[in-house]
Amino acid sequence: MNTTEHPPVDPEDAPTAHELETARIDALVGEWLSLPVVAEKLGTAVTSIRNALGDRRIVGMRRGERNVFAIPAAFLVPAHLSNPADVKTPRLTAEGSEKIIILPSLKGTVILLGDQGLSDEEIVSWLFSEDEMLGETPMAALLAGRKSAVRRAAQSLG
Repeated sequence: MNTTEHPPVDPEDAPTAHELETARIDALVGEWLSLPVVAEKLGTAVTSIRNALGDRRIVGMRRGERNVFAIPAAFLVPAHLSNPADVKTPRLTAEGSEKIIILPSLKGTVILLGDQGLSDEEIVSWLFSEDEMLGETPMAALLAGRKSAVRRAAQSLG
């Protein structure tokens, strides 16, 4: 029998459970934005983004080698798509680009999930994971205007 010997794995080199979970969430979310980039996209100051985090209008998590706090890019939408049931004509900024905002339906959903006892990482994970009740990810459902269905699914977690 031909066996290949593997060198012993140094336990210090093995990824921690937290690192594995962060990598899993990274794969679910895709694109992340740092706070300065979010502020730039929204045309505001980083302090306003920190206030939005404190108000639970948005959540994020530390990630990457430098442990930088980041927010999923999908949380930001063109203003005219903020309510999928009432799509408006795009509004342009003075520079001619489209106004970007935080998806309004995110706030109540984040608060509800927090009230259910989920951490910010768990909230991000749930929003970007397929949900059997919704038939898609909660984030996709929010972007499609299915806020009530998402909140019913969130309530079923508790």
